[in-house]
Amino acid sequence: MISTLLVANRGEIARRVIRAARALGIRTVAVHSEPDADAPHVAEADRAVALRGSTSSETYLDVEQVLAAARATGADAVHPGYGFLSENAAFARRCAAAGLTWVGPDPAAIAAMGVKHTAKALAREAGVPTLPDALLESDDPADWAAAGERVGFPLLVKASAGGGGSGMREVRDAAGLADAVRSARAEAARSFGDDTVFLERLLDAPRHVEIQVVGDAHGHVVHLGERECSIQRRHQKVVEEAPSPVVSAELRARMGATAVALAQQLGYVGVGTVEFLLDDAGRFAFLEMNTRLQVEHPVTEEVYGVDLVALQLAIADGERLPFGQDDVVPRGHAVEVRLYAEDPARDDRPSPGTLHRYSHTSPGNDSDLRWEDALGESGEVSAFYDPMIAKVIAHAPTRTAAALRLAAGLARAEIHGPATNRDLLVAVLRDPDFLAGETRTDFLDRHPQLRTPPPATPRVVHLAAAVAATSAARRARDPLKDLAPPGWRLLRGAPRPVVPWEGPDGEVVPDLDGVGLRDVTPDGARVTLDGVEYGCRVTHHDAPGGVTAYVDDGEGHSAWREVPRLPAPHAAAGGAGPVSEVPGTVVEVLVREGEHVVAGQKLVVLEAMKMEHPALAAADGVVETVHVAVGQYVEAHATLVTLGTPE
Repeated sequence: MISTLLVANRGEIARRVIRAARALGIRTVAVHSEPDADAPHVAEADRAVALRGSTSSETYLDVEQVLAAARATGADAVHPGYGFLSENAAFARRCAAAGLTWVGPDPAAIAAMGVKHTAKALAREAGVPTLPDALLESDDPADWAAAGERVGFPLLVKASAGGGGSGMREVRDAAGLADAVRSARAEAARSFGDDTVFLERLLDAPRHVEIQVVGDAHGHVVHLGERECSIQRRHQKVVEEAPSPVVSAELRARMGATAVALAQQLGYVGVGTVEFLLDDAGRFAFLEMNTRLQVEHPVTEEVYGVDLVALQLAIADGERLPFGQDDVVPRGHAVEVRLYAEDPARDDRPSPGTLHRYSHTSPGNDSDLRWEDALGESGEVSAFYDPMIAKVIAHAPTRTAAALRLAAGLARAEIHGPATNRDLLVAVLRDPDFLAGETRTDFLDRHPQLRTPPPATPRVVHLAAAVAATSAARRARDPLKDLAPPGWRLLRGAPRPVVPWEGPDGEVVPDLDGVGLRDVTPDGARVTLDGVEYGCRVTHHDAPGGVTAYVDDGEGHSAWREVPRLPAPHAAAGGAGPVSEVPGTVVEVLVREGEHVVAGQKLVVLEAMKMEHPALAAADGVVETVHVAVGQYVEAHATLVTLGTPE
């Protein structure tokens, strides 16, 4: 029996595993990097061990430190969550050698499915349909071109050891193949320590449908239906649901049977997911198998009434599955969204920083939603890791009811700080095509307007609330407030100073004619515009550039800052070269001092929050100074390269 479980992960999945273990009476141990010292998962575990370092490779991927933490705390089992070491067969073997129960499948199964081109061969042996593919085993571009012709265009270059969209490049024709292979190989080597890539036929706009499988050590394997995860950005899932709006009972049975057959061929023990691409004709093809818990596992739990983490722990303890295939019956519909600190209007650029306030318990919020939070009521979205703030899940009798309930709950949440994809998620969930089940992998490409949806509340309403509440807060702090009425001036007739404010659409001068205000306090106001009254909550937070007023009204939200009359000198980046848009680690320096460059040329590549961020030359020039080196960590807005004017 497992008595003490070390959770080798962070964020919302670490919290999820800790909750499940605690409910079973199992002691828990958290590990954490230096930036995560105050993270919620650390406080929620019974014991915690600090890992030296900040980056993933220094901490959560450091096998020796994780095993040392297990020894120091007397842990007898390890749950890897997902990501990090969860699909590392060598780590699983090390855990077994150390006498630790590994909460996951046998290392041999992890190894077999961890190499994508090998996994596809095993899938074919099990009778699972696959797409044409070709492994690139040479460094000769001519061989790559020949392989591309055999596979057929369009195609994907895919890292064989990869996942999550890393090491993946889309190629529409032969002309772009060589550059895509080189780029994917470089990223794969950095991300996975293995630059092996293969080519795979690309299906244009399929659905991404996956089957949840569960196997015990007594030879029983069942599937728990399907999840559809078609709405993606950068080949990474954003919205997931169960069941799929287009999978019939007959198709579910066929897809489930092939997934079970693959698991049985592997002798699979544990929880795993077999992923497929599905076309409009009902044809499906194997994509990959993930030998771990999936991020989107809650939708399966909600629809099938199971606790997959508790099931993992029971299977690891040698227990039999408590149900058979005939017992697996779906009920209702569940939808999950991934709330990220990223800006959809800027190509989903991560936006690390301070989360001043994060609350989904405001009056009127939907308590039926399931929030799987990575952070607490405030915290720091670190540049070192994935930018996920939370997963949010709704379950209802129908798909439409679940989607609309989820959209409403998201809209009402108070999220103050970094840019997030919240408005995009709400817009997707309410979009007619989404509600009609028209969900394919190109959904966001076909609906670019959802990235910048119009404000739910007129901007002037929130501006009025911000101005009024800020004035009320200033007056409440004024020691002379009782000596003169509001607006009193020494010189009769002197005009009020015009103070601009900075908001979502840039700098504006408040023009509040026609706007009514009542119940004004430092915490909000009731604002009337065109006969409609809006109850606005206002929260003030210290932020770079001054105090920011965040306004929420249950449907809309925005941030406003009074522009200082005497602005502080801005620490502009020196030189005529690019600066880092986000904090991150330099992974490539592509120029040398004295080199002539042209506008748009890639100079430096940063990696932050599991994404690459190229820094480009804004104009033609000559490289005067390269300020960074590969492996160096740089803060946001740091100058990377100084360019001079070409002679």
